[in-house]
Amino acid sequence: MKRILFTLMIGILMMGCTKTDNPFFTTYQNKYGAPPFDKIQNEHYLPAFKDGIKQQAAEINAIAGSKDAPTFENTIAAIDFSGDLLKKVSSVFFNLYSCNTNPGMDKIANEVTPLLSEHNDNIYLNAALYERVKTLFDNREKLGLTNEQIRLLEKYHRNFVRSGAGLTDTQKAKLREINKDLGLAELAYGQNVLDETNSYKKIVSNVADLAGLPEGVRQAAAETAKAAGKAGKWIFTTQKASFIPVLQYSDNRELRKELLMAYTTRANHDNAKDNKAVINRIMKQRTQKAQLLGFDTSAAFILDDTMAKNPKAVYDFLATVWTPSLNKAKKEAADLQKLMDAEGNGQKLEPWDWWYYTEKLRKAKYNLEEETLKPYFKLENVRKGVFDLASRLYGLKFKKLDNMPIYNPDVEVFEVSNTDGSLIGILYTDYFPRPGKRAGAWMNNITDQYIKDGVNHRPIVCNIGNFTKPTADKPSLLNMDEVETLFHEFGHSLHGLLTQCTYPSLSGTNVARDFVEMPSQFMENFCWEPEVMKTYARHYKTGEVMPKELMDKIQLTSKFNQGFNMTELLSAALLDMDYHMIKDTTNLDVAAFENASLKRMGMIPEIIVRYRSTYFSHIFGGGYSAGYYSYTWAEELDTDAFQAFKETGDIFNKKVADSFRKNILERGDTDDPMKLYIKFRGKKPSSEALLDKRGLN
Repeated sequence: MKRILFTLMIGILMMGCTKTDNPFFTTYQNKYGAPPFDKIQNEHYLPAFKDGIKQQAAEINAIAGSKDAPTFENTIAAIDFSGDLLKKVSSVFFNLYSCNTNPGMDKIANEVTPLLSEHNDNIYLNAALYERVKTLFDNREKLGLTNEQIRLLEKYHRNFVRSGAGLTDTQKAKLREINKDLGLAELAYGQNVLDETNSYKKIVSNVADLAGLPEGVRQAAAETAKAAGKAGKWIFTTQKASFIPVLQYSDNRELRKELLMAYTTRANHDNAKDNKAVINRIMKQRTQKAQLLGFDTSAAFILDDTMAKNPKAVYDFLATVWTPSLNKAKKEAADLQKLMDAEGNGQKLEPWDWWYYTEKLRKAKYNLEEETLKPYFKLENVRKGVFDLASRLYGLKFKKLDNMPIYNPDVEVFEVSNTDGSLIGILYTDYFPRPGKRAGAWMNNITDQYIKDGVNHRPIVCNIGNFTKPTADKPSLLNMDEVETLFHEFGHSLHGLLTQCTYPSLSGTNVARDFVEMPSQFMENFCWEPEVMKTYARHYKTGEVMPKELMDKIQLTSKFNQGFNMTELLSAALLDMDYHMIKDTTNLDVAAFENASLKRMGMIPEIIVRYRSTYFSHIFGGGYSAGYYSYTWAEELDTDAFQAFKETGDIFNKKVADSFRKNILERGDTDDPMKLYIKFRGKKPSSEALLDKRGLN
């Protein structure tokens, strides 16, 4: 995932500290412009937010009230470069709020969210400001602007219209109410999911209940228990690094069931942290907002600003991959049921059995167990592997910085530069789960790239994950999914780091939601290529490269279990779309709606949708509403893009890599994404490569 941007922004409350004590009111002394995380305290945020809002409000009012005729520079560029202090505090707060939060930050978020919503509305519902933007937009072909400037002008005009600039005063007042409540509802949703994730702990006291679990999994659970004051026992949580190995290897069927049910019922217990009523609140406001702005549904409103453009295009696209995926999943389910039948227990395949028997089937068909691969996937080696890949493709160099301020001991910092030594940017990595971090993996910007007064300001980005933690006697050893995730998020970072744009709103990952996943998923195509694996797949004890026999088996299993993977993913995308096609939220019953949606798509009972409604944070709190299809949409692009390398017979082909960097990674949102893709590839993408990759054709 992509950072949540806040073009947001008023008053000042000092809360017992002065501006000279507050790091946000001073110029960062670090030579890279990195925040002094070691000095930032909770009491610094709210004063900076309020003063930042006040400062940007004054800047916006000056632009709107100018007596000078509107020009691109005094209006569009001025808006885009406004709000320095607010951007400064927002980027730090919301980055840390997602990965290193605490109860004090929860209170700040609840207080500042309505202020930011009001400030954003004050900008986009400012009639005088909109009139200046509209004047420029209506005359854009006569202004002698560059393509990038026209793109930014069109983007701002679209944002004003989509934010309600053309509404009546009564409608604007209603929209303000909707935006304020929607922001608080989405915030509450995310807080509930995090609290529910942190609250669950399965304590195991009997070693017999651990039958089948690898020693490393047992050890990690024992260390979790010891840290919780339960020495001599084992604790499992709903963090994927904790419970997925149980689903894969535990002979204890009841333990598998309990952990999977704990994960898939988060925020769905009819208590204070239940999200069903919150979803009602969110969907009510989203639907009302869309209809107020002239769209039948929230999906129609959201998709109007994407590559897909409309719900029909999304449903049509998903249909092309859903049917073959579901058919393959049914065949996979039948194969797993045969394994269960052979055991003679008379049991029917259930969702908590799928991972366990898939591992048995993998071993039977390919003589391969994923656990045998993990010793070759030491996290630091995998990270070095992606660094080496970026060096080979784009000539980048990575240098670890040991004296940078960090917000948690898990964080590491790297300087990224070109071969000539010129600075590309700074990368923070933060890979392990903790109570203050939401689940999943994502990339965010701490500072944007932009060019102002002839100076190219380089970005600072971070990669966040929740990977398997080190134990007392073993480093972090990743599973295959975690390896792919690390490559994926690093792909987002390259998109954010290599950008070469003039304006912050166009730089890096500020692109259409269904295009942003393309550069990240593109990197995944490399991770199981033998030439790449040789650079990182080394045994953590001996340093020996993974044997060719194991690499060959990984290639053979590349299409294994893809029916499950795609059905789990696509069912979530379809559920997301169905929610955002709602026209009337009266009497919305979340459980009944989810069940009806899954039944309509033909979901088989042996697979649980990847994200059930009450913890589907991507769409109810993470910016992917009516957008979860983007991962598969982008996969069509990224798989086709990788073919450009494969067709040359050299996956490191420098000419193709240079073109990908120049036409995709450096361009941000400076042109229509399909035009950028065609400039790189020479043609529109074909779905054939995607279907073949997944074994669906």
